[in-house]
Amino acid sequence: MTWGALRRLRGSQKLLLPVIFAAALVADPACAEDAQSPAREPGPVFSDSGPDAELYGKASGYPTGTRGATNELDKLVGAYSHFGDIYPSRRVGRAATPWSFKRARGPTIAYSFDNQRLSIADYLKRNPVTGLLIAKDDTILYEHYQYARTDRDRFLSQSMAKTLVAMLVGIAVSEGRIKSIDETVSTYVSGLAGTEYGSTSIRALLNMSSGVEFSEIYDGKDDIARLGRALFVGEPKDPVSVVAQFNTRSTPPGTKWHYASVETEILGLVLRAATGTPLADYLHDRIWSAIGTEADASWAIDGSGQEIAFCCFNATLRDYARLGRLLANDGAWEGRQLIPRQWLLDATTVRPGDGHLAPRVATPYFGYGYQVWLLPGEQRRFALLGIRGQVILVDPISKLVMVHTAVRQKPSEPGALREPLALWFAVLHQLGP
Repeated sequence: MTWGALRRLRGSQKLLLPVIFAAALVADPACAEDAQSPAREPGPVFSDSGPDAELYGKASGYPTGTRGATNELDKLVGAYSHFGDIYPSRRVGRAATPWSFKRARGPTIAYSFDNQRLSIADYLKRNPVTGLLIAKDDTILYEHYQYARTDRDRFLSQSMAKTLVAMLVGIAVSEGRIKSIDETVSTYVSGLAGTEYGSTSIRALLNMSSGVEFSEIYDGKDDIARLGRALFVGEPKDPVSVVAQFNTRSTPPGTKWHYASVETEILGLVLRAATGTPLADYLHDRIWSAIGTEADASWAIDGSGQEIAFCCFNATLRDYARLGRLLANDGAWEGRQLIPRQWLLDATTVRPGDGHLAPRVATPYFGYGYQVWLLPGEQRRFALLGIRGQVILVDPISKLVMVHTAVRQKPSEPGALREPLALWFAVLHQLGP
C-alpha cells in the first residue's frame, strides 16, 4: 500500500535520483564500518534502540497497544510486531523440519544518498527500521534488529501480503481449481454477480486494472479506510457485501492501472471459493511448510473468518527471506517447483499490449505485475511493498534478497522509498554477479 507516496510524486523525478546514479555506486570497505563487530561471528545483531526511540515508546518497553490504537506513534513498534496477537488471526504453522540458511560475513556495503557516503550502520541510524536482512540465495550476509525486536518477532507485512495472494492464485490455476484468469469474478463468487467487480476478470484484479473506482490516500476518510473499518471493526460483516459497495466503473478493465486494495480482497474471496480452503491453510500446505519455515506465521481474519487478503500477514524476518528466496528462484525450492515457473515469470513481466502496467507508466518509477511491483531496467527485478516501510526486494539473476521492516511515522510519505532503493542498488552493485 505504498502507492499514495508514489502518486504524489507524479511529474517529479525525486524518486528516480538515487537510481539514476545507482550504476556509479562503488562500495569502499574503508569508508564505513558495519554495525557488526569484526570480532563477532556472523549472526543476527540486536539493538534496544533506534531513531526517535523515545517517540516510539522505548521508555514504556514499546507497548503493543490495543485494537484501534495500533497506529498511535508510541504503539507502532509493538503493534507491528504483535499484530497477530491484537487482532483475530489464523495460524500458519511452521515446517515440521526447518530449512536453515548458511551464514557468512558479507563485505561492508556503502551507498550514496543526497550527496553523502553512507554505510548500513548509517542507514539504520537514519531510518526507523525494525529489521533488515540481506541474503544471497542460501546465505544470510546481514541481519540486524532495532527497537528491542528479535528474530522471534513476527513482523506485519501490510501490503506485501498481496503478492502471497497472487502466488496462491497461480497455484490454484495450475491445480485446475481456477480454470483461467480471464474468467470473471462472479464465476467463483456468485454474490458479486450483477456488480462491476463481478463482471471483472481475475487478470484485471491481479494487475489492479479493473477500472472500478476506489480511493486509497490514507487520510482516514478514503475507501481503504471504509474497507478496513468494515472488516476490522464492529459487528461481523459478510466480506462479499462489503466489497460489493464499490460499484462504479470509470474506465474499461485492462486499460488503466490504479492501486486498489479491495481488488486483492476480492482475489482472496475467489481463492476461498475455488479451493474450499482458508487462505492461511492453502498457503501453509503449498508454500509455507515446503520452504522450511522456522516459525509459525499468522494471517488476520475478519469477523466471518475470512483472511483479510490485502494485508496483515505476519512472519519472522528469516521466514520472509525464505519467501524471497523462493521468488528469486522463480518458484522453485531445493529442486521442487512450488509455484509454476511460468506463472512467476508472467507475474513479474509486462505483457506486450499492457503498456499501462510498465515501469514509469503505471507510476513515476514502478511498474506492476500480478500484485507485485516491477523495477525499471533491462533485468527483471521486483518488490513486495507495504505502508510504513515494509519491503522485500528480489533480484532473480543474482539471487539477492533484501527484507526490510519498519515503522515510518506516516503510512505513505513522498520519497520514502528513495533511500531504501539507494541501499538496494548498492547491494546489487557490490554483491551481484
